[in-house]
Amino acid sequence: MTNEHPSIAEGATFVPGRVGILGLGLMGGSFAKALHAGGHEVFAWNRTRTTLELAMIETVDAELTDDTIPTCELVILAGYPEVSIDWLRRMADLISPGAIVIDVVGVKRVICEACFAIAAEHDWTFVGCHPMAGTQFSGYAHTRGNMFHNAPMVVVPPAIDDFERVDVLERLKGLLAPCGFGLFTLATADEHDELIAYTSQLAHVVSNAYVKSPSAQRHKGFSAGSYKDLTRVARLNPTMWTELFLDNAEHLSTEIGTLIDNLQQYKDAIDQGDAERLHGLLAEGDRLKREAERR
Repeated sequence: MTNEHPSIAEGATFVPGRVGILGLGLMGGSFAKALHAGGHEVFAWNRTRTTLELAMIETVDAELTDDTIPTCELVILAGYPEVSIDWLRRMADLISPGAIVIDVVGVKRVICEACFAIAAEHDWTFVGCHPMAGTQFSGYAHTRGNMFHNAPMVVVPPAIDDFERVDVLERLKGLLAPCGFGLFTLATADEHDELIAYTSQLAHVVSNAYVKSPSAQRHKGFSAGSYKDLTRVARLNPTMWTELFLDNAEHLSTEIGTLIDNLQQYKDAIDQGDAERLHGLLAEGDRLKREAERR
């Protein structure tokens, strides 16, 4: 192919715009549907063969194999962290020079550290990514081509020359254009993991723990919006979230500790019948929520 783009290495053998996807769960399958609808050729691999065959009916053009990996300009790692890292390590030599590899894993330090090191030994680029979208459900059956419309995408770029970084990110935005992301936010891997411990992981822990009250089994007829909002993400994939929580244990533990300290203050005020203290705590929470919404 002609080297028309400065960031595409000489000798690149990929087909421009062709995408390879590892894993057809909620994230990988939704990327496949969005990119296929946007005109990209999509190749995919999935652990469960029946899921791949289902996706190949109308979404996936062909299987991602040793022969087709070199033809992909963009490779999306949509497996669990360990699976994604192991796959990239095994397939690194097959990826075409100038190609871009991204992940969509919910933690960044563990995967970026490993994948940046792998990429450093090759002529393709790894970029850490986390689309801020999803549902409480998992699996290909719940995938949607519009999953990412107007959603933020957090991007952890590699430590490369500024001009090369801009070039890679612009190419990446172009390749992902059919997904309809509303915002691309740059961050370091540690910044991502610190904030995601609060915005996502803590919410899953709280929701999952909240439904362990004996009252949860008797809520019918007594619950409305508040209950539904707080329990939506109590349903989760235990295997995936166990790995994500432990990969971000330090930041998540800090957030849980902060929440426990705050809850203890509410409990103390209620146990002591201290209306003034309770009112102050509630007013403070209301104020902080309003301030956060204005940022």
